[in-house]
Amino acid sequence: MHTLIEFAKPILVPLICAVVIVAVLPLVAGYIVLLERKLMADMQARLGPMRVGPHGLLQPIADAVKLLLKEDIIPEEADKAIFWVAPLISVTVAMLAMAALAIGPWFQIADLNIGLLFVMGIGALGIFGIVLGGWSSNSHYSLLGALRSAAQLVSYETAAGMAIVGGLLLAGTLSTREIIQTQDDYGVWFIFAAPVGFFIYAVASIAETNRAPFDLPEAESELVAGYMTEYSGFRWALYFLAEYTNMVVVASIATTLFLGGWLRPFAGTKAFDFLDYLPSLLMLVFAGYCFYRVPKQPVKIQQAVLAAVGLLLILLAGILAAPLLVPAGSLVADAKAGLHGAFWFLLKVGLYLYVFMWLRFTFPRYRFDQLMHLGWQFLVPLSIVNVMGIGLALVLHRQWGWGHLPAFGLTTVLTLAVAGWLAWAGEKKEKQRAIVGEEA
Repeated sequence: MHTLIEFAKPILVPLICAVVIVAVLPLVAGYIVLLERKLMADMQARLGPMRVGPHGLLQPIADAVKLLLKEDIIPEEADKAIFWVAPLISVTVAMLAMAALAIGPWFQIADLNIGLLFVMGIGALGIFGIVLGGWSSNSHYSLLGALRSAAQLVSYETAAGMAIVGGLLLAGTLSTREIIQTQDDYGVWFIFAAPVGFFIYAVASIAETNRAPFDLPEAESELVAGYMTEYSGFRWALYFLAEYTNMVVVASIATTLFLGGWLRPFAGTKAFDFLDYLPSLLMLVFAGYCFYRVPKQPVKIQQAVLAAVGLLLILLAGILAAPLLVPAGSLVADAKAGLHGAFWFLLKVGLYLYVFMWLRFTFPRYRFDQLMHLGWQFLVPLSIVNVMGIGLALVLHRQWGWGHLPAFGLTTVLTLAVAGWLAWAGEKKEKQRAIVGEEA
């Protein structure tokens, strides 16, 4: 029996992980949309979705049912075959990119030695779904939105790739699992060694996923809805699913490369071992809030749903606490790395996504010329300087014997100085252009 389990494990574990991603990710994307609508409402001093379920908790399910039942309209002159396939391309490559990501030490479909390269390469194929969808619609609005998206992705993929190269210089490997292990060995996350690289990747990832303030491919003010203008029903929803899946992918890459992956803060410091109890404590706090809100719900079914959510959170708290309460060496104690690792990884991804939403509701949309200027004249040169700075810091540390702090501190200051000069030069060009325009 033991031999049979060992034989089946390499097949069953990746298969279970793949099924979980395909089955759970659409539901997670729906609730990310709900969270975004709630945050937007909070920032605008209103309630947001409240009608379907307690506090609108069942709104994503209602939206999914509505989209399934909605009429599917195909333009008469559209290329119907490509029009059908284009959204599937976008959502398929977005989900496939999750295969090489390590969501905790236990949850990974494929541990590839070129894992990060695989994720980046597969993720870049998503542009085909957008371009083909815009072209096959036989609409000028859709085609212009698709072309904008292609130009935007090429521009910011370059900066994002160079930012990732800086992280790979520090890790010395493309394997997502080994990148996290390297940060554990160093005892520090790479965001502290390469803060400029993290900033570049964060900005580029917003543009790559067509998120505001860089959502020019689907800008409602001039392109109606961009490449999705002619889509309706569930095929329209597939594009949104692809967008939110891509958000999870880029957040997972940032978490893996710069934020320590599944490592908790101060993972190698005994004095901070009390943080192991934080996951269970957070679950209990959220459960207490759910039970506090139960009597305030106006309908019995809403009270039942909110109470069920509270009980589920208590169950999760018990599962997360179990490895901490049993003797070391037992099977349950060995589960700590997998359970707690997945919690910390998902928490970091959630915080990264929150920043996405925060920026959307804070900054106005860029003009397209401003978007291209930021990409090619600021982020790309800065990303090249950042890679050179990290290389110099590694030379100072490994060959000249400098400590980590002085080596990376010096190169970070130099990189920030170049960033300041690029920003000043760009502002000066913009003023000169404005003066020439006024004279003309």
